[in-house]
Amino acid sequence: MSQPLLDHAARTMSQGSKSFAAAARLFDPATRRSALLLYTWCRHCDDVIDGQVLGHEGAPPPTEQASARLAELRELTAAAYRGEPMRDPAFAAFQHVAHEHGIEARHAFAHLDGFAMDVHGRRYERLEDTLDYCYHVAGVVGLMMARVMGASAPATLQRACDLGLAFQLTNIARDIVEDAAVGRCYLPQAWLHELGVPAHDLAAPAYRPALATLAARLVNAAEPYYASARAGIGDLPPRCAWAVATALLVYRAIGLKVCAAGPKAWDRRQGTSKAEKLWLLGRGLLLARQARVANHRPRDVGLWQGPG
Repeated sequence: MSQPLLDHAARTMSQGSKSFAAAARLFDPATRRSALLLYTWCRHCDDVIDGQVLGHEGAPPPTEQASARLAELRELTAAAYRGEPMRDPAFAAFQHVAHEHGIEARHAFAHLDGFAMDVHGRRYERLEDTLDYCYHVAGVVGLMMARVMGASAPATLQRACDLGLAFQLTNIARDIVEDAAVGRCYLPQAWLHELGVPAHDLAAPAYRPALATLAARLVNAAEPYYASARAGIGDLPPRCAWAVATALLVYRAIGLKVCAAGPKAWDRRQGTSKAEKLWLLGRGLLLARQARVANHRPRDVGLWQGPG
């Protein structure tokens, strides 16, 4: 693996996700390298579909153009699995990490299927439909990241998927207005109907109190998935457990901030400060240590179950 490719991956993560970049510093060097490489591919695919650069600026292209881009992503991913030479750094990175850690093709293509939901403007009628989207764009990323960390037990992988679901529910709550600005809505339509919020105009200031209620529902819906994910932390190597526990606490804190801000949650992008991240870093270490000795119940059968 060339140093320029590793440098490219490090820049991608540092600019694309400050929260995950902070947690990833806790990994041992080999795991951090692989996590960087996998993140680079995920970030690249997301940017290609959204017309952005490292998750910033830009706007989704027209459906026909986005469909062509998605088809190209699928073909390049298939070529990576066939072992063909990869010119694009993101796919060279993915090819290396997928081969090294045995990342299943079905999970990579399931992730791309999540972008197809954006391309074709899928509507999410119920919470279960929103969770299906969360599975494809984040749950399978949790599965792939768990493989990078050396996890292979089905129960541990399921907990990793649950963490991805929780992360994405938090993201949706934080980004309701930002997503609406580019014509996307991941809120269950049934919830919108219940509060009389029109999907085509949900970003209007008049609906902010209702959006605050809906965002709080999403954050509350994420809680059992965060709780489930905690039970899998103890199965990871110590440094990985610390990193994942910290990421869990940081993302969960963002959701709580969205709830606390109420209708003003979207006046600015909610996040955690450097001081808060440092505090959560310490809490993450404590959580990771507790998880290694805790006796956890089996996963709640009432939680949404993805394909796995």
